Amino acid sequence: MQGWIDTVIAFIERHHAWAPWIMVIFAAAETTAFLSILIPSTAVLVAMGALAATGAIDFLSLWLGASIGALIGSTFSFWLGLRYGSTVLTMRPLSQHPEMVAKARTAFTRYGPVTVFVGHFVTVFRPVVFLMAGMSGMTLTRFAFWNTLGAVAWAFLIPKMGEFGGDILGWLWSYLG
Repeated sequence: MQGWIDTVIAFIERHHAWAPWIMVIFAAAETTAFLSILIPSTAVLVAMGALAATGAIDFLSLWLGASIGALIGSTFSFWLGLRYGSTVLTMRPLSQHPEMVAKARTAFTRYGPVTVFVGHFVTVFRPVVFLMAGMSGMTLTRFAFWNTLGAVAWAFLIPKMGEFGGDILGWLWSYLG
């Protein structure tokens, strides 16, 4: 997997204009049921934030791309839950991770719509929490409110961690060099 991630980062280093679009793709994959289990998107999103620390890429465009992608992926997952109900939980790879489904169901039952916001930040919830929102019959308006708050905050914080880490490394190199 690391080689694949390195290839994506190398591509972005050579083609900066594609960075926001790649953020859309990886953020959508990270917040889409099924894909979030299979594709290691967080590593790419953090690495792109580190590139922003070098000044090679504008952080605002990364944030916007990740926000749009997160909204697309999570809303699609919500629709899957709304359309297919609990049938979707019997499909692979979700059927192979019943503990993930159980944790998300418990959190959703206990905390309701706030779980949609938190689901963006908790890795074990992300693949199923948006499905649960759709399966629960949550209105699109309520989902959109909590989802937008969570998606925009998550899209800021994940690459910002990479940017912050890149700033620290830059400072260390200048201090030690």
